[in-house]
Amino acid sequence: MVVSSTDNFQATVQKSYDKMSELKAFDDTKAGVKGLIDAGITEVPNMFILPPKNRPDSSETCETQCIFPVIDLEGIDEDPTKHKEIVDKVRDASETWGFFQVINHGIPLPVLEEMLQGTRRFFEQDIEVKKQYYTRDSTKKVIHTSNFDLYSPSVPAANWRDSLFCLMAPTPPSPEELPTANREILQDYSKHVMKLGCSLLELLSEGLGLDRCHLKDMDCAEGLGILGHYYPACPQPELTIGTNKHSDNDFITVLLQDHIGGLQVLHQNQWVNVPPTPGALVVNIGDLLQLISNDKYISVEHRVLANKVGPRISVACFFYTGPRPSSRLYGPIPELLSEDNLPKYRATTVKDYTDYFRQKGLDGTSALLHYKI
Repeated sequence: MVVSSTDNFQATVQKSYDKMSELKAFDDTKAGVKGLIDAGITEVPNMFILPPKNRPDSSETCETQCIFPVIDLEGIDEDPTKHKEIVDKVRDASETWGFFQVINHGIPLPVLEEMLQGTRRFFEQDIEVKKQYYTRDSTKKVIHTSNFDLYSPSVPAANWRDSLFCLMAPTPPSPEELPTANREILQDYSKHVMKLGCSLLELLSEGLGLDRCHLKDMDCAEGLGILGHYYPACPQPELTIGTNKHSDNDFITVLLQDHIGGLQVLHQNQWVNVPPTPGALVVNIGDLLQLISNDKYISVEHRVLANKVGPRISVACFFYTGPRPSSRLYGPIPELLSEDNLPKYRATTVKDYTDYFRQKGLDGTSALLHYKI
């Protein structure tokens, strides 16, 4: 089934290069990038090939030992001195890197491992089962797709990855709506990661000099979206990219990645590899937290390289207000403002920000620029 639909897809491409036809033929297979690999392709199709100026260049990567921040959360609630040290480390990393890894975060290793395995099971199951979840309807709670911005004219090329999005809070799907391949672990992991997300928001609140519950009380952890990515091995990784340069459109993201690597963060105008660390989780500040902290915390651009080795599996958990449209405006937090620190952004609803981000696609620019005063 996959082979024939992909053969049709490649025939369409060879006839004449019409990008829209190629995108549509690819989309219609509902098989994603994995379908191309299953069909035995040995070259990257045109729609994935980046213009030379957009291709990752190894000379831009920091080869010296940039020490990526790692924060040990052990003893966080037991020792006030340790607690203050952790708050200081989280604040420093959020101001200078916008990224850090956490260890001893309370989520058991077997749970992390099963979350990666469950994600892999979903993408490697029978195509006919997987197709049921394939959609471009962003209002659904379970969405399997390849490139949410596939048809966006400003995106230089399609990314070499497939994705599964599950909205797990505040109104999760019924268990029957979740794919059987990873149903149980999605429900289990959600509980663990929500607890961790709330703890991180408390630390981030304290780092801003606010009450511990300030960010939580602003509903920054009301919504939880879990996004599993599957990056198949790529025959020509130098021509394409796993995920284009972007920053996240949420408050914070907690990312679980496997051992393969490829995630890079833009730090001081150089790309820095985020080392895969067993048992660690990567945390990054999202655009909305940069906006409400008035640039105190930074939402930093990052990307994922394509790789000859694969598949690479990662699971990103996005904390935001949830999908229900709300008229609540988010602007710089008044307690952080002064004559010396005037607001740098206009207030927006989360829905307006998210809609703008999605419509723009991962085109290499920050959606925050649109809201700058």
